[in-house]
Amino acid sequence: MKTILYSILFFSIIFTSCVPSNVFEKNVTIPNCKWKSEFKPTYDFEITDTASDYSLFLTMRHTDAYQFANIWLNIYTRMPNEKESTSMRIEVPLAQENGKWLARKSMNEIYEHKASLTGSGAVHFTKRGIYSIQLEQIMRVNPLKDVMSIGIRLEKIVK
Repeated sequence: MKTILYSILFFSIIFTSCVPSNVFEKNVTIPNCKWKSEFKPTYDFEITDTASDYSLFLTMRHTDAYQFANIWLNIYTRMPNEKESTSMRIEVPLAQENGKWLARKSMNEIYEHKASLTGSGAVHFTKRGIYSIQLEQIMRVNPLKDVMSIGIRLEKIVK
């Protein structure tokens, strides 16, 4: 009897782990926690479902010593089978006016943000294939100190 239960449990775990995720997330470590403007992390992801809408987020980890309440970025997006990228300049708030971090998680002096890049709206991808997003920090200081990692998270909106 125990063997049957263990077999069912084992196969349940195997089959549920094979279900494709509706999330893409990739974070890139910033060398020496100093983000130089010429260091432009790139994130490639595949879209196969053009009927769904998606939410796009910036993920960022920094120390408590990060000296700004925001971050300014240029976001370059390249669609499948295209050579040219489109660009968008965006400000991402990281702290409230009183200086309290807007981070979703914190541990000791490390803060992790998940900030929407689509606002309350959604992104709809019209082409199947590999999309590429590149992030460039455009703050007034170079390098931008105390940034530990930067990333992109894409979530399919389930209706």
